[in-house]
Amino acid sequence: MDRMHDLGPSFIDVTWGAGGRLSHLTCEMVNVAQTVYGLETCMHLTCTDMEKEKVDDALKEAYKAGCTNILALRGDPPREKEKWQAVKGGFQYARDLVKYIKEKYGDHFDIGVAGYPEGCEDQQDEDILLDHLKEKVDAGGTFIVTQMFYNVDIFLAWVRKVREKGIEVPIVPGIMPIHTHASFLRRATWSNCHIPDSWNEALDPIKNDDAAVREVGKGLIADMCRKIMDAGIMHLHFYTMNLAQATRMVLEELDLTSSNGTPTKKALPWRQSLGLNRREEDVRPIFWKNRNKSYIVRTQDWDEFPNGRWGDSRSPAFGELDAYGIGLKGTNEQNRKLWGEPRSLRDVANLFIRFLKKEVQSLPWSESPITSESDTIKNELVDLNRRGFLTINSQPSVNGVKSNDPTYGWGPSGGYCYQKAYLELLVAPELISKLIGRIEKHEGITYYAVNKTGDLRTNAPGDGPNAVTWGVFPGKEIVQPTIVETISFLAWKDEAFRLGSDWARCHSNSSPSRHLIDNIMENWYLVNIVHNDFHQTHGIFSLFDELEVANMDQPSDLHEFMNSDSANREPTTGTMTNGHSTKHSPTGTLMNGYSKNGHITKGPTTNGQLSNGHSTVSTQL
Repeated sequence: MDRMHDLGPSFIDVTWGAGGRLSHLTCEMVNVAQTVYGLETCMHLTCTDMEKEKVDDALKEAYKAGCTNILALRGDPPREKEKWQAVKGGFQYARDLVKYIKEKYGDHFDIGVAGYPEGCEDQQDEDILLDHLKEKVDAGGTFIVTQMFYNVDIFLAWVRKVREKGIEVPIVPGIMPIHTHASFLRRATWSNCHIPDSWNEALDPIKNDDAAVREVGKGLIADMCRKIMDAGIMHLHFYTMNLAQATRMVLEELDLTSSNGTPTKKALPWRQSLGLNRREEDVRPIFWKNRNKSYIVRTQDWDEFPNGRWGDSRSPAFGELDAYGIGLKGTNEQNRKLWGEPRSLRDVANLFIRFLKKEVQSLPWSESPITSESDTIKNELVDLNRRGFLTINSQPSVNGVKSNDPTYGWGPSGGYCYQKAYLELLVAPELISKLIGRIEKHEGITYYAVNKTGDLRTNAPGDGPNAVTWGVFPGKEIVQPTIVETISFLAWKDEAFRLGSDWARCHSNSSPSRHLIDNIMENWYLVNIVHNDFHQTHGIFSLFDELEVANMDQPSDLHEFMNSDSANREPTTGTMTNGHSTKHSPTGTLMNGYSKNGHITKGPTTNGQLSNGHSTVSTQL
């Protein structure tokens, strides 16, 4: 699903097992897709072996997940039965299911229905199928997804007949990419679709070479899509069959993917959640920039989400760190293989440098590879790590790039985007005072520095938010979607040090790697720095001139660490040195939660991705 998001689909489909045998999995996938990955979903729902109670449960789960699209199908008969039969207390036809959904939920769900350009297994009469399609649309269907086909002429002729029938809802053609020759023939036979002779002539000579079949098939499918779009149908629904490669190849051939591997259009600079009540959320702290799922999980119980401004309230608090999805991913063995077994600070720094150079795909504080946004400051980041400053989050300053910029752009067209330079890093305790002294000589630079026990130092003028990303768009107020703020930074502090400790525990208790990483987590400071003059691209980095951690090549001394204060230290109460009073827990975490505000407006009830005149892509799981 994460890879699907990067392709920028308008929605994805999640299929439904007969009788809801895998309903828990379907509903969970819908919830994760909507809430965590920000993917608009279309949940399939069938009549097969489904009593009304099961249908009600499924619709309730879809609603709670924030899903606003259902594909209502009669479904195929179970494998153990030759003919389809309605279950007692269930639905006989797809139109009955459509009608029921409409009566129960009004306009909340867009309801898709199936169309068959070349007939279906138990009905080949085209006129009867068109009558059935009209009944489904009249019952409340708002869009049509077709069965797969390979003959565009047959499809377009069918479309004309659909329109002549008085059916005006959007038609989304079903596209099946070609993975292998065997699967191509099997699926064409199963769906009873006609294969053009020219296709067989192109594919038969290479049928035993899967790579060649995909390459030739890419061109055939892309040409088919172009003909469809040339006919004025600007929606393409790809049946991926959980295989991304063939679909990606077609999209690249059609030039429908972005050059930097991210969606071509972003509503916000961070991945927006489409969970229930979160569609209007438009402000977040920058600290979770590289850990989207964790932020979603830790805020999932909020009744309201920031909209328009961050606000001044301090509740509800962030969720606990032991919730699923917050801790370090992967097994200990997998993480040791990924990040190695560092024996010195130089080894740790080199790991961070390899991440910056895209030689390592993740770090404990970053679940995804570094993006092209950091290219303009990559050399400075590499240099900092070479000198022992471990960078875990950053953004360069941006001064009014267009909102359609492929790297820094976001929001509606015709707008301009801005960023303040931001840097977050781990700093050795022997250098923290020198660094802070330099920062405080610069009026336009603000910082927060905190260690694991909660010793917080800052020159921020108050606890309120400092916007580090904003956009100016025609006909809208200024949007400020990314902020730095005290309470949320302290919540992130707990998570950041927990992730480092989890990394240490990927190594055995007697391992020098474990105690090297533990020593960093126990003694170093987590620091974030904002240069408030967005005209200054590299102003933050001059703060570190001629600063370097000593003895970076010295191997970790296990005996010395086990006898040090940090190995035996009890948690202490944190302090805040800028004069603001705060309420601390025994470990220094602010117990009164975090500052947020906002109001809730009802999410969209129509799938605007099907609006005419725009090329859209959807995919199916």
